[in-house]
Amino acid sequence: MTQTSSRLLKLLSLLQARRDWPGNELAERLEVSGRTIRRDVERLRELGYPVESLTGPAGGYRLRAGSAMPPLLLDDEEAIAIAVGLRTAARASVTGIEETAVRALVKLEQVLPAHLRRRVGALGSATFTLPMAGPTVDPQHLTAIAAASRDSECLRFGYRRRDGTDSRREVEPHSLVNLGRRWYLVAWDRGRQDWRTFRIDRMARPASTGVRFTPRRLPAKDAAAYVEQSIAGAPNRYEARVTLLAPAEEVAKRVPSHWGTIEPLDARTCEYRTGDDDLGWLALRIAMLGFDFEVQEPPELLEHLRALALRLERAAA
Repeated sequence: MTQTSSRLLKLLSLLQARRDWPGNELAERLEVSGRTIRRDVERLRELGYPVESLTGPAGGYRLRAGSAMPPLLLDDEEAIAIAVGLRTAARASVTGIEETAVRALVKLEQVLPAHLRRRVGALGSATFTLPMAGPTVDPQHLTAIAAASRDSECLRFGYRRRDGTDSRREVEPHSLVNLGRRWYLVAWDRGRQDWRTFRIDRMARPASTGVRFTPRRLPAKDAAAYVEQSIAGAPNRYEARVTLLAPAEEVAKRVPSHWGTIEPLDARTCEYRTGDDDLGWLALRIAMLGFDFEVQEPPELLEHLRALALRLERAAA
């Protein structure tokens, strides 16, 4: 999708989300000039979207209510991208997304031209997705959090920590981050006066309070980088330090950043630090790296590695 097409979709989404929009606020949201906004509005009108201009000192725009909306125009690449996304939705960690995705895909295929319908059909008949176990999140929670983030409104929810303790939180939401099977919220915690990450599957009844806030500057390159830093730096019951007999550059290609830190010792070895609440999983994670290593700490890790080695030896025999 081109940058212009993407911006038009964002503009249309904003116009649908709120009744009236000052032109300067739309320009600020989309990070473009007022002239570009006027040009994009004209493009939407040419496509049949009923965008009205508002009079006043600042001017503005409104999407006329009650009008029949024209269908979204997709080129071949965009249609295929949507179909692929819907086909692979079964791997997502959102409750009920599989059935919803199938219904949406059926509707999409009904309006596709014949040549695209054949390509999408071929993709479906030749693609199988293995279901994955793990916690799922409520799609209503995702939309409530996303709306609060977009509108800069404070969010309140119940939260269960990793140790099982419950609390009530009020935060200034920044972004949602999807990392594998996990969904995270990056937010400023108003009670603790600091940035925090929250797992969405541990939230209960997230709801906007209606209180607006001024977005703060995130202490990281972006929200995804902040989540990775938070996971890597989170306190664990067990912290391991091992020497890997491999160059740091080679190890970094295999180890996700949220699995721990790597520091070069010399051209052929590096130190790997990682942690977890489960020593068994910690031993398996280190063994899975595929490099020879020496354990520096903790000593209890050696017992789990010996047990793992015996199990593998029995299987190999």
